[in-house]
Amino acid sequence: MQTNIINGREVAAALQQEVAREVEAIRVRDGSAPKLAVILVGEDPASQIYVRNKSRMCGKLGILQDTILLPDTATTGQVMQKVEELNRDKSVNGILVQLPLPGQIDENKVTQSIDPLKDVDGFHIANAGKLLMGIDGEFVSCTAEGIMELIRRTGYDLDGAVCAVIGRSSTVGRPVSMMLQRQNATVIMCHSHTRNLKELLRQADVVVSAVGKPDLIDGSMIKEGALIIDAGISRVGGHLAGDVDMQSCMGRAGYITPVPGGVGPMTIIMLMKNCLKAYYLQQQMQAGQ
Repeated sequence: MQTNIINGREVAAALQQEVAREVEAIRVRDGSAPKLAVILVGEDPASQIYVRNKSRMCGKLGILQDTILLPDTATTGQVMQKVEELNRDKSVNGILVQLPLPGQIDENKVTQSIDPLKDVDGFHIANAGKLLMGIDGEFVSCTAEGIMELIRRTGYDLDGAVCAVIGRSSTVGRPVSMMLQRQNATVIMCHSHTRNLKELLRQADVVVSAVGKPDLIDGSMIKEGALIIDAGISRVGGHLAGDVDMQSCMGRAGYITPVPGGVGPMTIIMLMKNCLKAYYLQQQMQAGQ
């Protein structure tokens, strides 16, 4: 069997062109552009890289971007105060608080203080709750939306498909499972306490793994022709590795995403699309006032 590689970089590049065209059209029509504000607390090296990458992507697409730096000694109240300032700032369309935050800060209080209409990460309970209830909401987790976009691009029919989702995080596993169910898939939620993982995966037409455990899944564990989405990421010997042993799945899987170059590039472009969506939503609200 031929295994098709799902190239996330190519899909993300196509979406970047679409977003850039929309942003340029907004500049011509409105004389403005969508704006993203990112709050970075402390000097965590990985967080600094992530924020820098987001800033570069904004610049590439014509989206305005501000980074607000706070010291690693900041309190929950201080971060929430900055969020509230951005909530009131009509020039800011999207707000993102880079996680993780220093231990003394209550992440949940901070993320829930973001205006749901500016919650481009999709973490606010108002947005996550709509997804749970099957209601069309404003924003969904960027990684989860990126995964669904990759599946859509393959043309795979999810109606009636058995899908195994490994990992139950609020950023990937849970939202992906809800989105798959909305496409009439039958979802098996798997996690660290799941028994007989191998037997369950062999039943799955689609496998989405977001654990961060290298080589958790190999070719002997998957159904022939399965679509495999590897959203796990770990660093092994200086290299990035996913949850799936890709080599052993070649010739058995129907579709598979590589690590790197699969899900990763989709997360940041989905953030940009959410920022664009936030701009439109807020423009509509202001026009209706």
